[in-house]
Amino acid sequence: MALFKKKQVQELSIEDIQLPEHIGIIMDGNGRWAKKRGLPRSAGHTAGAQTFRKIARYCSDIGIKYLTVYAFSTENWRRPSDEVDALMRLFKDYLQEAIRDFKDDSIVLKFIGDRSAFSPELLSLMNENEEESCDRDGMVLNIAMNYGGRAELVTAIREMANEVKDGSLSPEDISEELVSQHLYTKGQPDPDLIIRPSGENRTSNFLLWQSAYAEYVIMDVLWPDFTKEDLNQALIEFAKRNRRFGGV
Repeated sequence: MALFKKKQVQELSIEDIQLPEHIGIIMDGNGRWAKKRGLPRSAGHTAGAQTFRKIARYCSDIGIKYLTVYAFSTENWRRPSDEVDALMRLFKDYLQEAIRDFKDDSIVLKFIGDRSAFSPELLSLMNENEEESCDRDGMVLNIAMNYGGRAELVTAIREMANEVKDGSLSPEDISEELVSQHLYTKGQPDPDLIIRPSGENRTSNFLLWQSAYAEYVIMDVLWPDFTKEDLNQALIEFAKRNRRFGGV
């Protein structure tokens, strides 16, 4: 993966291009943003949450159909307990706000990942947000919380193994399509574009199966500083790519 630089982009507008159907964003750089300013890491997460709200609504406004954001990975539990606690409080505040402030939006909220580690209060708020938004007809916003691509695949394999065990599935019937139907994103198209702010060149265990043919745009901007213009530049860069999906 190469670092994308704004100067590489010709003068285009998102009105001139075909937008991707599904975007994934690895929201990276909150801690470094805070450190550069002599602030606690929690301040970076708060600033990152504000950027998330702004970018999610912008994606909805310009007609993106699916947006998946990486909010908290299965590995993030290894962080210092005070940082994890601050993130859980931030999630709670966001979920409470979403119930109130998203009620007039068309955005459909979904939470992907292993929910078993979250508190009953957070689980209740997740369920309430999904129930409140399920009948909307706008952009689907997947928030990946306690998510890991490898863990997702293990969960899918276990489900299929149990189906084989109880006789409802034959091993010969297992296909790529069937695997996709057992993932958290079942029923949704695979991401066309994955954006990683912060300049890091890693997938970080994000949508491993789904991103097999996704285009990656790595941007040298920390997530709290990420703007609508940065997103536009990534979309324009995506539109310039020649996607062959293994063909010629």
